[in-house]
Amino acid sequence: ERGCGLSDWDVPEFSFEAWVRDLEAVVDAAGLDRFALLGISQGGPVAIAYAVRHPERVSRLVLLGAFAQGRRKRARRPEDLDLVEARINLVRVGWGRPDPQYRQMFLSRFLPEGTQDEWREFDELQRRSTSPENAWRFVQEFADIDVSDLAAKVSAPTLIACARREPDEMFEQSRVLASLIPNGRLVPLDSANHLLPERDPAWTQFLAELDVFFAQQPDSGA
Repeated sequence: ERGCGLSDWDVPEFSFEAWVRDLEAVVDAAGLDRFALLGISQGGPVAIAYAVRHPERVSRLVLLGAFAQGRRKRARRPEDLDLVEARINLVRVGWGRPDPQYRQMFLSRFLPEGTQDEWREFDELQRRSTSPENAWRFVQEFADIDVSDLAAKVSAPTLIACARREPDEMFEQSRVLASLIPNGRLVPLDSANHLLPERDPAWTQFLAELDVFFAQQPDSGA
């Protein structure tokens, strides 16, 4: 996405609306008329917004580890909000440091059941993927996402999968999505990992659920 990887890192706008426009641009450039859409993590809300705006193009929607509300929006107590702001500030001051301890907050969040090698590789990937400034801008915007109203307008059949033991009540957020999306079905995955390594049995489970989902919802235009 904008601001990371091989995309331009020097971008003026980081916003939910910009991410939706980016997805629209990619779909148009690819010449896709009707297709199944996968949204992972914060890509889930973006995919929801796209599906609502373009119901004629999205045949099916798959959400993995997604959420309806960012951390600021779902904070219920003052101490919850304090923790959100502390994590965001830690990104600002620690992302670019050579010592990985500041980025390990994300390692423990994304791969709590990861191996030491996976942690090392993922830490290097984080460091190289974007600048400290952009990482801070990302998490600032992620925290304010709220698609609670939009989710109820999704018309495409939707598979919602999430690791049951994910930290930060992420599975509860998937429950929320399943309750809001009219044609949504929630599938708990037996894992704590937000990102599923190939060796994780939950990855095999997720692929099997995809096979069932696509077989039950045939669509010649996908």
